[in-house]
Amino acid sequence: MTFEETPETVAEALRHALVGDDLPDSFTLLGREWSLHRGVFPSTLSAATEVLASLVPYPSGGSFLEVGCGTGVIAVTAALTGCASVTALDINDKAVANTVANAERHGVSDRVRVLHSDMYTALEPVDRFDTIFWNVPWTYVEDDFVLSTDLHSAVFDPGYQGQARYIAGAHKHLADGGRLLLGTADLGDHERLDAIAEEAGVRVELLRRVRRIEEVRVMEYHLLELHAR
Repeated sequence: MTFEETPETVAEALRHALVGDDLPDSFTLLGREWSLHRGVFPSTLSAATEVLASLVPYPSGGSFLEVGCGTGVIAVTAALTGCASVTALDINDKAVANTVANAERHGVSDRVRVLHSDMYTALEPVDRFDTIFWNVPWTYVEDDFVLSTDLHSAVFDPGYQGQARYIAGAHKHLADGGRLLLGTADLGDHERLDAIAEEAGVRVELLRRVRRIEEVRVMEYHLLELHAR
């Protein structure tokens, strides 16, 4: 493992997000108030959502797909920024409900479609998007690591199998000239990600990096773009 956080310390934070009595039912981010449902990864647990929501080049007037929408901050921001249509996917049904609630809260339900989906499985073959984005669970664990709660899949990606599926399946849903984006952090295993991308026939470009001082460390968040070779 190439990062400082252990699965045990991350799992403890997830347990709190599942059962902590002190968790609020809303939070403020990007100058807006957002609903937070219990059992959904809190978007303020790290600065990742705030940073990446500010970096993503949303296709104004176009279509946007977010994999792993969580509370819906990025999907809703895409609609508020000018995307004509947004599709948000999550494997956690509680996250699906949370994103629906936030789309309603901010008046973009007519432009935000939310689906319960394991990666792209809920999409139709004809679904195409100008931009596809995933703020990935960058914490690498071995293939046999057990994802014991819904929240584990928001943080852990055993063997980076999820990122491999994301990259391999994206071409079926990218519009002509579409962009495939990935949000991660310097704690991730970038050598492994590069190897996965090379095997899939794509190259990784670093578009932006942002460093943020967090509670116990300085984090560096990366917005990557994946290009066909």
